[in-house]
Order: sequence, then structure tokens, then C-alpha cells
Amino acid sequence: MDITPKTKLLDLLNEFPEIENKIMSLAPPFKNLKNPILRKTVGKLATLEKVATIGGLDVGDFMNEIRNEIGLESVDINNEAPEITLSAQAPEWAKGEPKHIIDGTAMLDTGEHPLNHMNQLMAELGTGEFVLLKTNFPPLPMHDAMSQQKYLVYHFAEGDQHQTYVCKQ
Repeated sequence: MDITPKTKLLDLLNEFPEIENKIMSLAPPFKNLKNPILRKTVGKLATLEKVATIGGLDVGDFMNEIRNEIGLESVDINNEAPEITLSAQAPEWAKGEPKHIIDGTAMLDTGEHPLNHMNQLMAELGTGEFVLLKTNFPPLPMHDAMSQQKYLVYHFAEGDQHQTYVCKQ
């Protein structure tokens, strides 16, 4: 298996289960990988690039620490980290009251993944209604999953407090 920034976390863990503790020590937001449901959902969505970004790590350094841990040589990569696009101002649709507010950090602490809850709530929303997800890290996999489902997504961060607005069109 070639390990690159685009390697899916679940693929890596399936191939090298012994690397799990190293990943959790380097990127503490992923400590919930012990939960099999979270492991499956987050693991399918998150690449090593996203794990590093969410963990506040340099992508190249993180990937090479993983490579070295399993006996592979370090490689040079282009460190263009993925980003959630932030606009200067919130879009008009995100300025009203959210239909639901989800505390993603608390859910993860109890072993639940917010993605399932978010999908359920989004199915119940009317056009123009939105959900607010609050986390203490940039929820890149959630952002990608909601965008792929053609929802409008706006993300705002202040320090380590992140707010992700998801609107049904």
C-alpha cells in the first residue's frame, strides 16, 4: 500500500491496525477511532491530509511519521493543505436562526458521529432551513459530505471554535 496524503484513513487502519495509537497521539481529535461506528464513518471520509489538517499538523510531517512508523521511507510532498473556504461575510441564508444546533464535540465525546445525525436532520428540513454544527476542530469530512449532497455549506472559525452551517436548497 502506498501511503500518500490522499490515503483514506480506514484503508490505512485496515492494512496497518497497529498504527491506530500513533494516529490518535499525533491528532487527538481522532481519539474516538476506538468506537467502531465512528471508525467506519470517519475512516471512509477522512484522508491523511484531512486528519493532519484537523489535528493542526503539517501534512507532510504527519504522513511521514506514519510512513516511518510502519517502516517506509519519508517522501517529499507538496504541502498544499485542504481548506474550508471562508467567505468574508456569512451568506444571507446563514444569518437567520438555525432549525437545529448540533454540538459535534459533545457527540464525538460520547462515541456518536455527527454525520448520521446531520443526515437525519437535513432530510427533515424545508428549503432554506439550515443546521448549525459546532465543533472544536475544522470538520472537513462533514463539510465534504454535505457539499457532495448538494447542500449549501458555510464555515466560520474563531480560535478553536468552529461553526458549520448547512442549508437545504
